[in-house]
Amino acid sequence: MMDQMDNDTTGLPKKLTLYIAGQTPKSIAAIQNLERICAESLPGKYVIEVVDLRKSPQLAREHGIVAIPTLVRELPVPIRKIIGDLSNTEKVLVNLQVGEDE
Repeated sequence: MMDQMDNDTTGLPKKLTLYIAGQTPKSIAAIQNLERICAESLPGKYVIEVVDLRKSPQLAREHGIVAIPTLVRELPVPIRKIIGDLSNTEKVLVNLQVGEDE
């Protein structure tokens, strides 16, 4: 069944949402690292949204964000999360299970 679900999403961009809190050093590093990872490993295969929780604090509770920065892979399901500045490319790719069906 899982293989069938993966086949249904092949070719569609995956949605990554990065939750940050303002322009802190960790937030800036997370944005830069995510852009680098996507450009090097996953060009054209992802849609990235950056959400600043200082501007929309209610989203932290609504989306279950308990620490920042947090990267969330919303599509394809299941949802996957990783917390931190995303400096370890391999850890990001493995934990978010990106690139497995490409």
